[in-house]
Amino acid sequence: MNEIIGIIGAGTMGVGIAQVALQSGHQVILVDSNAEQLEKAKLNLSHQLTKMVDKGIISLSDKYSFENRIQFSMNVELCSICHLIIEAVVENLTLKHQVFETLEKIVSESCILASNTSSFSIASIGSVLKNPNRVIGIHFFNPAPVMPLVEIIPAIQTSSDTLRESMQIIKNWGKTTLVCKDTPGFIVNRIARPFYGEALRIYEEGIADFATIDWAMTYFGGFKMGPFALMDFIGNDVNYTVTESIFHSLYFDTRFKPSVIQKRYVEARFYGRKTGRGYYDYSDQINLPVPNFNEELGKKIFNRILIMLINGAYDSIFMQIADSKDIDLATIKGLNFPKGLISWSNEMGLNNSLHQIQRLFDFYGEDRYRPSPTLKEICKSES
Repeated sequence: MNEIIGIIGAGTMGVGIAQVALQSGHQVILVDSNAEQLEKAKLNLSHQLTKMVDKGIISLSDKYSFENRIQFSMNVELCSICHLIIEAVVENLTLKHQVFETLEKIVSESCILASNTSSFSIASIGSVLKNPNRVIGIHFFNPAPVMPLVEIIPAIQTSSDTLRESMQIIKNWGKTTLVCKDTPGFIVNRIARPFYGEALRIYEEGIADFATIDWAMTYFGGFKMGPFALMDFIGNDVNYTVTESIFHSLYFDTRFKPSVIQKRYVEARFYGRKTGRGYYDYSDQINLPVPNFNEELGKKIFNRILIMLINGAYDSIFMQIADSKDIDLATIKGLNFPKGLISWSNEMGLNNSLHQIQRLFDFYGEDRYRPSPTLKEICKSES
């Protein structure tokens, strides 16, 4: 019999992770302190399962089976029988500490306590536990049932048994696992920052509007969504919080500096699709803006964002965060990019990549654009 899985937090990620566990045959207990949120989660899950039935992915009897194996509750003590519990509450460290302290008091000694955090260190989350060797990061990407990659992040306190067992469970769920260092942003969110940050910088400089930047990335780069459409989909509040957390955690490294423009949108509660207004207005009465279909401008925008992504990827290699194979795996399966960044740089030519980032550094004179030592070293060795 499959283990019982607990999920704490009935938001989008919590429901998505619960669906993945249900599809893998588990019994699931989904807990949230908000009764209204639990009801929304129940309706959301039913809606997603109905869509899968309509598409022929699962049968109607499968849908009923899934719904019979999940319990929605405000009572966290029901999780005392769980073998694995994944916390998916909002990104607030104090709240996460409260959740983990509560869980440790009620679960068995063999229960694995995991966090789906995207911005806090697993070491900091586990610091409040009496037995921190059971804590681990299990980071899904949105939408969890669709995205194939899951980052597994052991803290310095995490035992090898916890890591091994967590990886096996997630692999059994049909996911691709990538073991990451407990470093700010882990792998995927760290290397993704320029996709958003440089797009915002281009807008701040008045080079192009949101729609044109998005068009440039989808038309010339083959990205499924442009950065502003994607931030609206993720939620500007979520995206900004992750960026700010990584920036602070890396001691204000300017390459990860948050955007004032995005901060203003968050302050205005223009979070994106979930509020009906973000960088775009999603009300039925408003037509979405038309891009400036200038190919020369579009190519410049695409190349600038891509080269920042590539430079950041090589800097992750330099900092021993990931190797080239893991970076390409992360960008394709975690970010849904059309190509792996290292493979993309090889197609462009490494000297061409170095020349482009060096030109930005020379023009702006900002540390934000400093070329990666690894990229420079590789180019030097090949010359």
